[in-house]
Amino acid sequence: MFVINYTDEFDFLKKSSRPASKTSEIEPIVKGVLEQVKNQGDKALRELTLKFDGSCPEDFLVSDDEFKKAEKEVSEDLKAAINIAKNNIEKFHKAQLQTEIKKVETSKGVVCWQKAVGIEKVGIYIPGGNAPLFSTVLMLAIPAKLAGCKEIVLCSPPRSGGSINSVVLYCAKLLGVTKVFKIGGAQAIAAMAYGTESVPKVYKIFGPGNRFVTVAKQLVSSSETAIDMPAGPSELAVIADENTNAVYAAADLLSQCEHGSDSQVGLFVSSKDKMTEIIAEAERQLELLPRKESAKKSFENSFAVLTKDGFEAVKLTNLWAPEHLVINTDNALQLSENVVNAGSVFIGKYACESAGDYASGTNHTLPTCRAANAYSGLNMDSFMKKITFQTISEEGIFNIGNAIETMAAAEDLFAHKNAVTVRLKKNGVGNIIHEV
Repeated sequence: MFVINYTDEFDFLKKSSRPASKTSEIEPIVKGVLEQVKNQGDKALRELTLKFDGSCPEDFLVSDDEFKKAEKEVSEDLKAAINIAKNNIEKFHKAQLQTEIKKVETSKGVVCWQKAVGIEKVGIYIPGGNAPLFSTVLMLAIPAKLAGCKEIVLCSPPRSGGSINSVVLYCAKLLGVTKVFKIGGAQAIAAMAYGTESVPKVYKIFGPGNRFVTVAKQLVSSSETAIDMPAGPSELAVIADENTNAVYAAADLLSQCEHGSDSQVGLFVSSKDKMTEIIAEAERQLELLPRKESAKKSFENSFAVLTKDGFEAVKLTNLWAPEHLVINTDNALQLSENVVNAGSVFIGKYACESAGDYASGTNHTLPTCRAANAYSGLNMDSFMKKITFQTISEEGIFNIGNAIETMAAAEDLFAHKNAVTVRLKKNGVGNIIHEV
């Protein structure tokens, strides 16, 4: 971890920049995968799965027998833990639902309102590898179900034996995911974006993934299918003071470092002695981690900043706009009121970021790479769209008709004007003829 000595805000942003993500060299590969799946469907999926995963399952769709087998393989303790997380996530997200439809009479006889409806078909991508993120199934499938999404499609890479992680399957079944497919990588994103003989086309794709998955999502979002948000490596900022427990702060920093070598964390602390203590403690804990090699690289790419006080620390984190922000200071609640750019904020010495990752109830799908200065984390609105409605009576069109005619004519859109004029003409008002 390196120490940043900055002179101004611009200097801080320059020195705290995220590790560069090189995607240009893989874009041609991903484009080729997308085009192949778009044109050849399941045939392409089989060829690509064999090529990238080393084997290909006989049937991409997970069967009922596979779900039953998976359920038996999940321990009762883990099932109980998942149930606690499920209940808390449901409780928090259900509170976000707006069930009341408020009708507004904007002018006499003109009534407008808005109704939220679930996106009919959504896709969920769950990475495989050494750490299959079954917790992400909870974070995505629960709000999708609450939003009323009619079809929830999940894709996850098959393991060497052709199966998906048992806990991922257990969660998918528990939460009512419609179909689960043993497909991973950019080809899974292509399948959900374009549809194949086996995989239904969806209207929006959610979920994290490696560089190939991220680039695939970005490419399909430009013309075919919506995605949740821009995604990048995980990141976290910790604000500390002279009374912060160094063991807690170090553990929070490393909780993100273990995601991968491209993750980054930042320590913002108002005490030089505490900075030294936290860094030393993090280095000690680092040696005990099973994933210490990749975590070490992440920690080396991370930084610490000595700040005047907690308020300056918040000012800097607002510039950095972290995915996760832990405020572990004596006045943490007061400082949190000044946060304007962060994906999710954890207040006080017991509020570790891991709680949000799993079981507190908030969503762990969050904006990264400074996107938190413009994007929200995943919430119920992510799975819904809002449709506006209006009724206009005869009195209503009379009240606003002349304004519409005048504005349409000023934009030279006379067909727009005439759509109002023909209605006003019934009452002897307006003239459908216009001067050129």
